[in-house]
Amino acid sequence: MTRTAEIELETASALAQGSRARQEDALATAFPRGGDVGFAVLSDGMGGHAAGDLASRIIVTEVFAELTLRLSRPDLDPATIPALLREAVTVANHCLRDRIAEEPDTRGMGGTVIVIAVAGDRLYWISVGDSPLYLYRGGRLVRLNDDHSMAPQIDLMARQGMIDAETARSHPQRNCLTSALIGKEIPEVDCPDEAFALRPGDLVLAASDGLQFLPDRAIGGILKRARRKPTGRIADALLAGVERLADPDQDNVSLVVVKAGADARRARSPVRRHLGGLFGAWAGDLAPARAAVARDG
Repeated sequence: MTRTAEIELETASALAQGSRARQEDALATAFPRGGDVGFAVLSDGMGGHAAGDLASRIIVTEVFAELTLRLSRPDLDPATIPALLREAVTVANHCLRDRIAEEPDTRGMGGTVIVIAVAGDRLYWISVGDSPLYLYRGGRLVRLNDDHSMAPQIDLMARQGMIDAETARSHPQRNCLTSALIGKEIPEVDCPDEAFALRPGDLVLAASDGLQFLPDRAIGGILKRARRKPTGRIADALLAGVERLADPDQDNVSLVVVKAGADARRARSPVRRHLGGLFGAWAGDLAPARAAVARDG
């Protein structure tokens, strides 16, 4: 593998069931100490559809297996990572197609997916659906990936004065997806060919849309207060912020926090096996934050 700038990463993942009857989110992380590439995959099963929890597990399992094989090759060229991410998502989508064909009662199941991969100081991602990928840098929270839902169009209508802000926030079609994995052709995929350069002190947050019951300003405020803490504590603080809402319609929440650079070197978090995130998504309604530390170099 072509060497990239050395950077240290600290990661944690967490899930909560919220007010839903079952957990339809799934996630898995692989940031091995000493590894050249670390990655995480997260899927939100399509709520209200048949077997949404099964769909998210299929997506995470297939993408995780594909990337474990492909990203661990010693001759890996980082420039090929976006293509490998696209191939892994395609494999998962085909697995959904085959499962639906074998079991017609699962027709209609599907899910979103977001994958982040870090090679050295370079961040790559692929996302389909509305799960957000945030960057917190220098006191500012920004979304890095596209939102494949009706929300951007509705917000544009509000900015143009076609509807008022409150109508936009509560619009019944706001959460309607414009792209997802359902075993058919994927309408929209966000997978930049160019990597995003990370800096020491950056926080990267990938989450299911259940986290967005908190407004962005609240998420940014939590990250500002917790940014110097270990990533497990940051993940716990985000879940606590959701719990304080006590929203009776609270969706499942799953998230992965990645801290880059100098702040990570000062952190003292326990090291856990990356597969815990995947099994935790299946096991119960709350998986405590799981932390791991990895160094590229």
